[in-house]
Amino acid sequence: MMSELPLDQVRTLLAVVDEGTFDAAANALHVTPSAVSQRVKSLEQRTGRVLLMRTKPVRPTESGEVVVRFARQLARLERDARTALGLTGPSEPTRLSIAVNSDSLATWFMAALRRVPEELGLCYELRREDQDHTAALLREGLVMAAVTSSPEAVTGCSVRSLGRMRYLPVASAAFAGRRLGRGTDTPLRDLIADAPVVGFDRRDDLQDAFVRSLGCGPRASARRHFVPTSEGFVEAVVAGMGWGMVPTVQANPLLRTGRLVVLAPDRTVDVPLYWQQWKLDSPALATVAEAVVAEAADTLDGGRPG
Repeated sequence: MMSELPLDQVRTLLAVVDEGTFDAAANALHVTPSAVSQRVKSLEQRTGRVLLMRTKPVRPTESGEVVVRFARQLARLERDARTALGLTGPSEPTRLSIAVNSDSLATWFMAALRRVPEELGLCYELRREDQDHTAALLREGLVMAAVTSSPEAVTGCSVRSLGRMRYLPVASAAFAGRRLGRGTDTPLRDLIADAPVVGFDRRDDLQDAFVRSLGCGPRASARRHFVPTSEGFVEAVVAGMGWGMVPTVQANPLLRTGRLVVLAPDRTVDVPLYWQQWKLDSPALATVAEAVVAEAADTLDGGRPG
């Protein structure tokens, strides 16, 4: 049981994972490398499982991830308790690690953090990751909360629905006329599968999902540009490098000025978003969660083109 795990061994395992090597963990803990090795070995014997893969840097096994997550939660509770008791100093800010997808970061998430009272003195460590993969960071114990597309709770976490982020199929007017038959009688589905397309990265499936919705194949064109920032992605589409799926909140101002046009207003792609966080009685985490949910309610759930 977790309550029977020696806390010095649990903290040592976390230090090894965070520092990447046994030697670096020893320096951080001000003990010898042999002491670190012995603590990890004792913890593995106690659990009856291998907790670390001895690679460079080391990586936790699936069982190790459980212990690492427990260690981070324990550290969070300890910091909250010290704050409540007035035992923290000015050099010990409350730090929250959160995984967020790029489009949320570029559109609404920072406004959510601005809702958090400044006097709380919170510091944030934001990890940018695709919404389909942020839950993995929670599972590995690397973050304590995440904006994710998964409604299924990671073990030890709670889930709240945030709403939908709606994506519009858009392109520059020149590109749409030149490559997608805009202004002609040629159906979009007959041209789009071969037209250059912009993707966020190789895991981005939004453009392929739109093509599938048109019934013209499983994937968009192999002529793809990968632009791994939300702002850069939009700029690439505006520049006419290809068409792409852009969130309504980013697309609408550009539609109003004519820098972008919607290719198929009735063929949007909606991505449901959820807030997952550790099940901890942490005032700081609870305050941030309420701010995120409130901002999402004001911003998400789609919108109308233009």
